[in-house]
Amino acid sequence: MLNVTHDPIVCRDKIVFPPLHIKLGLMKLFVKALNPDNESFHHLVYTFPALSYDKIKAGVFDGPQIRTLIRDKNFIQKMNVKGKAAWLSFVDVIQNFLGNRMAPNYEMLVSEMLSGFRDLGCNMSIKVHFLYSHLDKFPENLGAVSDEQGERFHQDLMTVEERYQGRCDRHKMADYCWGIKRDCAHKAYKCRSYKRKFCPELLNI
Repeated sequence: MLNVTHDPIVCRDKIVFPPLHIKLGLMKLFVKALNPDNESFHHLVYTFPALSYDKIKAGVFDGPQIRTLIRDKNFIQKMNVKGKAAWLSFVDVIQNFLGNRMAPNYEMLVSEMLSGFRDLGCNMSIKVHFLYSHLDKFPENLGAVSDEQGERFHQDLMTVEERYQGRCDRHKMADYCWGIKRDCAHKAYKCRSYKRKFCPELLNI
């Protein structure tokens, strides 16, 4: 189930999958698949009164809010059979795969979660694609992976997206990659810069 049409830009062995973003993306898919008329969705509105109805309907939750729902026993009691199966499998993946400990049967846990999400009617997303097609590329300890680089990527790409006004093409990605190359402090360039920079070595004089 890999992409055989185009070669990857970066070797998949060098890609670090951010566990927090995957968890938030899976939570968004789960909430979007819930019926707004069911008691489980009404429980979300009651549990998080500070969140707007549109945010809850879109599945926009953060890490502490997800942990609150995991500890909430009333939430799972108000689900139907398919929703309960999908939620329990999602919690198993969070606790036994997307954390500091990877269970020996993590492949079975992820497979059960994907089956539960499919039965619930969740859509396919890039996060689900990672778990479905590139499960063998995840590191053993996802809890040791920092999300700072992912946040830096989103901040840098936001600037590029404003420049290209939302268009998605190869030129935008090339512009972003060129910015990363120019960010290297120890790279020698043909064009000489005459800006005065702070040098720690001068403090020893």
